[in-house]
Amino acid sequence: MKSDDGTFLDEPTGEVPVVSSTDSRVTITGAELAAELVEESITVDPHTLLPHWTDAPTGQVPIVVAREAAVSDDPWSAIPAPAWREGEADWVAHEDQFDASFLAGQEKEDSARPWEFTLPEEVVAEEEVLVEAVRPEPMRAQRTRRTASENPLAGRAVRRGTERSVTRATMTGVLLALAVSAIFVAGPLPVAAMVLIALGLASAEAYAGFRSVGAHPASVLGIVAVLTLGVAIYNKGAIAYGAVTVLLVVFGFIWYLRATKSVDVLDGLGATIFVYVWVGVFGSFALLMIAPSTYASGHGMTYLFGTILLTVANDSGALFVGRWLGRHPLNKALSPNKTREGTIGGALIAVVVGVALLPLMSPWTRTSALEMAVALSVMVPLGDLFESMIKRTLGVKDLGRLLPGHGGMLDRVDGLLFALPTVYYLTHILKLG
Repeated sequence: MKSDDGTFLDEPTGEVPVVSSTDSRVTITGAELAAELVEESITVDPHTLLPHWTDAPTGQVPIVVAREAAVSDDPWSAIPAPAWREGEADWVAHEDQFDASFLAGQEKEDSARPWEFTLPEEVVAEEEVLVEAVRPEPMRAQRTRRTASENPLAGRAVRRGTERSVTRATMTGVLLALAVSAIFVAGPLPVAAMVLIALGLASAEAYAGFRSVGAHPASVLGIVAVLTLGVAIYNKGAIAYGAVTVLLVVFGFIWYLRATKSVDVLDGLGATIFVYVWVGVFGSFALLMIAPSTYASGHGMTYLFGTILLTVANDSGALFVGRWLGRHPLNKALSPNKTREGTIGGALIAVVVGVALLPLMSPWTRTSALEMAVALSVMVPLGDLFESMIKRTLGVKDLGRLLPGHGGMLDRVDGLLFALPTVYYLTHILKLG
């Protein structure tokens, strides 16, 4: 075998270095020479010298404790070194270097689960603000009804009230009384036509009032429903109430099916149904009373005429007595012009007219006339106040100008709408039919 410098080395003998074992120790050939060289170059501290790896374990654990740092110009020397704290003295000696309190957390209840934790309120509030900032605002249809205020009339009146004149109102009332009496003499069909025209005009005025404040009622659909209900009631009786009402709701849904986002559907549909019930359902009791199938004796025309007579007597008495003696408002918030004195006066006039005139018409008696007059003395003022509440909410003085001195048709029949169902049910309860 030739080396790098050209000399020949001995041929390999094929022998393998022997690793002998003496006193349970393993000795590697050449290790002694290496150890001598290390000992000559390195000074070994016997206190830090680890035992030979073949020695039996002593059970001791190496302790690394931060010692006092030597005075040095090195700024890093002021930082304590990591320490292994085995005994209590080690913790006490170095407690100023390490504060273990930051590892402590809030105590959890026994029912708390390992994966549950509670964030501080400040963190939760900050996260909610961030979520609200990121979350898009849902698109909602803006309400078309104007907002209410302490004074509902502020900025909302769309028409001025007609100038009320007692003389003009009296003349209009007399002409209406003559026309209605002539129509009653003509028979049931002309009376039914008169009632339908009055209900159609009244419902149209009510829908116009809702539109004036920004609502979107289905006016045409509502007026058709009122007229359809009247015709159906006259021909089929009370069974038509449910059928026409269901049809109105269904067609109302179809009406608003393609409404734009600027239309408040609930507000519009609610106004449509409200006027239908207030004017159409309540007013249709006039047609129900004169329907051929309602009273076997055929006295429906007499009952309807008596109802109109008592209502007019109550309204007229309240008007004149209130202007003469009225001092205390009946309900200042709704109608400051209606007084307690006028209400009492209207009731007295209605009782006098009922007892004096109604017994002249069969089948009215003094007792039934007195009972009806007392009942209507309560219901007619309620009907007036109800319309006043609606007008006050809408912010209008009158809902129409059709009748000089009276306002619109609805202003004239507001009390009658509450009187009609009252008389119809009392005639059946008292068995006057």
